[in-house]
Amino acid sequence: MKIVVAGATGSLGTQVVDAVRAAGHEPVSISRESGADLISGSGLAEALRDASAVIDASATSSTSTTESVEFFSTVTRKLLAAERAAGVPHHVAISIIGAAKVNANYYAGKAAQEEILQAERGGWSLLRTTQFHEFAKQMVGHGKLGPFQGVPTMRSQPIAASEVAAELVAIASGDPRGIEPELAGPREERMADLVRRYLAATGQRRPVIELPLPGAWGRGMRDGSLLPQAGTRLGRQTFDEWLATQTR
Repeated sequence: MKIVVAGATGSLGTQVVDAVRAAGHEPVSISRESGADLISGSGLAEALRDASAVIDASATSSTSTTESVEFFSTVTRKLLAAERAAGVPHHVAISIIGAAKVNANYYAGKAAQEEILQAERGGWSLLRTTQFHEFAKQMVGHGKLGPFQGVPTMRSQPIAASEVAAELVAIASGDPRGIEPELAGPREERMADLVRRYLAATGQRRPVIELPLPGAWGRGMRDGSLLPQAGTRLGRQTFDEWLATQTR
């Protein structure tokens, strides 16, 4: 089975490509380096030829509401149009648990992506998950405030990106089923605690300061909107188990 991976060089996309190979399928990577452009749509027809499914693992680094909505809306529409033209029967997308509820900043883009898919008559599957363990590492990269480490006040239930990647490939290997059962990490954590543990494990000595972000974005991080409901399927790898693999 030929499975196309959009956003193949990102933190999730690279693991999706590995999971496609591990499942015995043929991965085709779409990224800026591959010659196919998710924004303009150029090169997509060639990349999608004879594909059985597309997994959209693309992402934007912007947290602007306008830019996030524009990115995810454009990419989703370009991919769906190219898939229809190429006869690809299955589009698989990933979103964030609670994104449609928060519907602000980065999450507004994911909410827009979900809305576009749900307006389609079929041919798609959507998996919502919690943030990945890697999110704490990303916070370290973006939150340095002089000698301090700033971290948004946030409740999270992080999951291994590798487990999400394997789940996306399993979904892509079957028939389109619309909204899939959600998937979350094994336990709730505070993002500030995760960042402290990451800093300590990697030998970085910076005091961590929690910063309550304003607006719906920050409120959603604090009030549990991004946490799974009772009964949600849970992944296996804890944050500390993931962290041990980063510091060996």
